[in-house]
Amino acid sequence: MVNENISAISTAPGIGGVAIIRISGESPLKIAEKMFVPVKKISVKNFTPYMMYAGKIICNGFEDFGMCVYFKGPQSFTGEDVVEFHCHGGVQIARGVLKKTYELGARPADRGEFTKRAFLNGKLSLSSAEGMIDMINAESMAEVRAGSQLYQEKLTNAVKSVQNNLTDILAGIAADIDYPEEGIEETELFDTKQKLQDVLFELDALIKAYSGGKVIKQGVLVAICGKPNTGKSSLLNALLGYDKAIVSSVAGTTRDAVEGVLEIDGVKFNLSDTAGIRERAGEIESVGIEKAKKILNSADVVIHVYETENDSFDEEITSSLKDKSVIKVFNKCDKRTPSGDYDIAISAKTGEGIVKLKQLLAQKSLGGLSLDKAFIIEERHHLALCKAAESLAQAIGGVGVFPLDLISLDIKNCWDVLGEITGETANEEIISTVFAKFCVGK
Repeated sequence: MVNENISAISTAPGIGGVAIIRISGESPLKIAEKMFVPVKKISVKNFTPYMMYAGKIICNGFEDFGMCVYFKGPQSFTGEDVVEFHCHGGVQIARGVLKKTYELGARPADRGEFTKRAFLNGKLSLSSAEGMIDMINAESMAEVRAGSQLYQEKLTNAVKSVQNNLTDILAGIAADIDYPEEGIEETELFDTKQKLQDVLFELDALIKAYSGGKVIKQGVLVAICGKPNTGKSSLLNALLGYDKAIVSSVAGTTRDAVEGVLEIDGVKFNLSDTAGIRERAGEIESVGIEKAKKILNSADVVIHVYETENDSFDEEITSSLKDKSVIKVFNKCDKRTPSGDYDIAISAKTGEGIVKLKQLLAQKSLGGLSLDKAFIIEERHHLALCKAAESLAQAIGGVGVFPLDLISLDIKNCWDVLGEITGETANEEIISTVFAKFCVGK
């Protein structure tokens, strides 16, 4: 299908070295002919695809010297003919070039419309498009890697492999239904059930990858807790490498959570220095302590800081964290000999043990997590996989109990749900939701 020309600024807003204005559709080259004058004596319509040409970009009231490149479809990002103008990066320059493309027949592109056209033209799958936006919005190297795996169609290929297996099973069932006079041997039913169970095993493996994917996508929430004046704020600063929290010898200084972000082994760790927990506290401090307890309840890992051998109140804090992954840190080892039941001794003041504490944090929260494998990082994909597995489990339970044509309905439903991940069976609502995450120009 031939699409109308759309145009947008594809670079980030603001002043920079270069701004790029992108046009895609049925005839972007015709627009370029009317507003670009090459330095070389060549007509724009005779541009060699994928080659940069220098020249004047003619706009209303001004000219800019820049570059123009023509990407001939289907060998382009969108699968359509595409033209890009590379002008100087002033805000008004880029807007002026964009406005000129509108006057010459292009319309403003919607959010993510270039990528949506790439998807509709078969240049990438729906999950690959989601990997792209995950890479763009990544806040850690682990997110970039996971998004890259998705963008490179790793999940799409895995899902299509499952779908191919389901197609083979459906073909076998169809043959049995078409020739009922031959009867269905018990061994054939067993074989069908075994094949379905093998496929379910593949799906379960993908579903399990979501736990690691959530860690990568959301980061690890780490709460730092303990009694007042144990050095929690100093520890936060030491982990971050700069002063984020106020450090004071006065008990109860931290009355609200102080947060900071740290990256360890490519994964984002969201640190929260909570108010010191003690029995006697003022009204404002008590509010901070209650907030601290809520943060502890939602934390993935808790760092319990103390500076003397555990007293009864430290033990009370420890008992309240019995269902949590806890690292017991003895602080101020530069002043006192470590004692008691602890995992690591450090000095937030001198930095002793901080590197080892970071390693311990990674070990506690990441375990054997490998960033080189494909993860399920989108909740949409996880829900679809769970729904597909549920249909497949129903099919397995029905083998030998219900007629094969009823079992095939569950298998076909499993296939269709998996297609929502790749985009093969995704409805317009799903597609629009995915591309609404993109910015204009992408």
